[in-house]
Amino acid sequence: MKVRIEVTYKTPKKTEIFFKSEEMTIGEALLISDDLEKTGRAKNLTFIDTYDTTWKRKDLQKYMDDLETEPHDITVYFDGGFNIEDRKSGLGCSIYYDQNGKSMRLRKNAAVEELASNNEAEYAALHLALQELDLLGVHHIPVLFIGDSQVVINQLNDEWPTMEPSLNDWAERIEKKIEQMGISPTFEVISRKDNREADRLATQALKGTEVTSNTERK
Repeated sequence: MKVRIEVTYKTPKKTEIFFKSEEMTIGEALLISDDLEKTGRAKNLTFIDTYDTTWKRKDLQKYMDDLETEPHDITVYFDGGFNIEDRKSGLGCSIYYDQNGKSMRLRKNAAVEELASNNEAEYAALHLALQELDLLGVHHIPVLFIGDSQVVINQLNDEWPTMEPSLNDWAERIEKKIEQMGISPTFEVISRKDNREADRLATQALKGTEVTSNTERK
């Protein structure tokens, strides 16, 4: 979550000026608010989050303290593969996150048979990642989703139209799940080369190798 600061500043000559900051991390906002309050000239200092919710400083600090015990700073890599010969699909995702002062990596893959194209497999891989985030208890925080499917990323970013009914159904399912979890998503496309880990998990699933792991990153 990011917040902006709104504050009324009173000069030594009693002139009052209202300021509104750019969005920043909670840690940055708390640090800047400390400096402003030390001047003794800051009045009505409030924090506004992305959802236009107003926070008091003590509540924002408590949120920060609680956040340490929950998954945060989350980046998700996903990929789907489709074998046209046997109509099987492999799904893979890697989830990087911090929790309780540790940096963690969750890897998960799955083999499915009910899909009809590589694009569907890509959407299904993203949905698999969302299910894993749900199991982790992720909610109401920003999440970065990274994949090598321009179709999926551009459609979810509303840059490309979703013409195929099956893909439209997947997009709606993804958006409904994201809304249900309260996630603020960012979607980013990368090359397949840079998505090697998720690609490898999807390939392993196609070959019948199941992967489920959640380990600390050293």
